[in-house]
Amino acid sequence: MDLGVVAGEASGDLLGAHFIAALKQRHPGLRAAGIAGPRMVEAGVEAVYPSDKLAVNGYVEVLRHLPELLWIRSRITRYFLRERPRVFVGIDAPDFNFTLEAKLKQAGIPTVHFVSPSIWAWRPERIHRIRQAVSHMLVVFPFEAQIYRDAGIPVTYVGHPLADVIPLQPDTAAARMTLGLAAGPVIALLPGSRLSEVTRHARLMLDAAVRIRQRHPDAQFVLPAANAAAARLVRQAMQGLDLPLRVLDGQSHTALAACDVALVASGTATLEAALFKKPMVITYRVPALTAYLMRKKALLPWIGLPNILARDFVVPERVQEAATPENLANDALAWLDDAPRREAVIETFRAMHLSLRQDASARIAKALEPYLERA
Repeated sequence: MDLGVVAGEASGDLLGAHFIAALKQRHPGLRAAGIAGPRMVEAGVEAVYPSDKLAVNGYVEVLRHLPELLWIRSRITRYFLRERPRVFVGIDAPDFNFTLEAKLKQAGIPTVHFVSPSIWAWRPERIHRIRQAVSHMLVVFPFEAQIYRDAGIPVTYVGHPLADVIPLQPDTAAARMTLGLAAGPVIALLPGSRLSEVTRHARLMLDAAVRIRQRHPDAQFVLPAANAAAARLVRQAMQGLDLPLRVLDGQSHTALAACDVALVASGTATLEAALFKKPMVITYRVPALTAYLMRKKALLPWIGLPNILARDFVVPERVQEAATPENLANDALAWLDDAPRREAVIETFRAMHLSLRQDASARIAKALEPYLERA
């Protein structure tokens, strides 16, 4: 095997698919296998297990799925130790991947980790574990590289693959035509890709949408569902509501291109919204125990990637108790009613986009080249 890989969820699957495609151009016969989602499978990765098996987050949720996660990690570890890939790439999923990477590295298999965990936001002590597990770290944000240099860990800043594929100037009119949307404000609702996130955020966002429509009767709403199960949860949450809502089969980028404002669950989707230059309201809810434990370890006042990159609250964040339909609706309406503020944040996001646009897939492929050339 040339390349072993583990991607933990939909965002990791998307990130992995881009650099796998770039590697295939350089190495058409490349054999890659591991834990992968549909996009990576389409790019040519053999899926030993599907990546959605790892799509759990938070202390409480992980504990609930722990036996299955430990079983999968044990099996995939034995698989890679038997197949001995030239290099292993762990994509995100740090709690799963670092233990796996440490065992592979100890067995002489080089380990590359793509997408640093947010040690700059919370749990900075993880740098010691990373040093034991990772041969080379690939980071997507420019400020992360110095953290790893200071820790003596080989590191390459590659930029963010999404910044390469999302256009600098999104075509809003074309996206609205594709979705068959009429004139009037368009609000995108992105409750998250995990089913647990959809369960926590869908009704919250739908109730906010009802309040937005009271002020803007011509408002339309689009909600890209990550999969069929997520779409079912959304339709259940819609019961009893009268809303002009389009539940889309995926198409998150089309939804973001089409919208005026987005309500977004914290995660990679907030960065995607910023790259599409869309004013947004970031929200998130987790079980109370998870929130308590995470707050005790937090190092930054922000949770959303656009705010972290800007080092400022350029968009509002509504988390836990503040995540109410009233707050989300009021924040969205404030964006719709303030054109100069919208233009200012669009310029902030354009500068952010340029700083992250580094041809990441080519940089990743170049960083992996020395390992793939090993005898």
